[in-house]
Amino acid sequence: MSDEPPKEEKKKHKKSKKEGDADAAGAEGGEKKEGKRAQRATSNVFGMFPQTQIQEFKEAFTLIDQNRDGFIDIEDLKDMYASLGRTPADKELKEMLDESPGPLNFTMFINLFGEKLNGTDPENALINAFAMFDADDKKYIPEEYLKDLLEHMGDNFTQEEVRQTWKEAPIKGGKMDYEGFVHLIKRGNEEL
Repeated sequence: MSDEPPKEEKKKHKKSKKEGDADAAGAEGGEKKEGKRAQRATSNVFGMFPQTQIQEFKEAFTLIDQNRDGFIDIEDLKDMYASLGRTPADKELKEMLDESPGPLNFTMFINLFGEKLNGTDPENALINAFAMFDADDKKYIPEEYLKDLLEHMGDNFTQEEVRQTWKEAPIKGGKMDYEGFVHLIKRGNEEL
């Protein structure tokens, strides 16, 4: 017989050691408390999106996670970009990954989207901004007028950026429904 403890005892020892380390870290300067707070924030991110949108994020994550290990790393990004015919520099890919405060698993992936989407103004502020260009309060802006504003005011849109915007914008009969557009920006394709 060997002098080594059975595997089960080793596991228990490792687990209790980790718990002890966590308690010790919490007692030293409160670093662990910040980690807990960040963890709580990431787990609440699932409540920020409707289930259909979370499913879309999951599909996107799965497409990017080329090696299917549950994490997006630099090799996954290289493979994904290669499939699109692009070869970005490692530095560019590393900068993308550095936006995540930790390993980029699905929860962190959604958290990044939550931060980006919540970085926009509140819905009513966006609607009010569009309403400034709707003097008659008709809840729409003529397409050509909006295109002119986008191309010639503030941060000028390129024709390609306008084309991309028009691809998603709710435009019917030459009129852009700005309340619907704001809804799309803030909540995706979730029904009104």
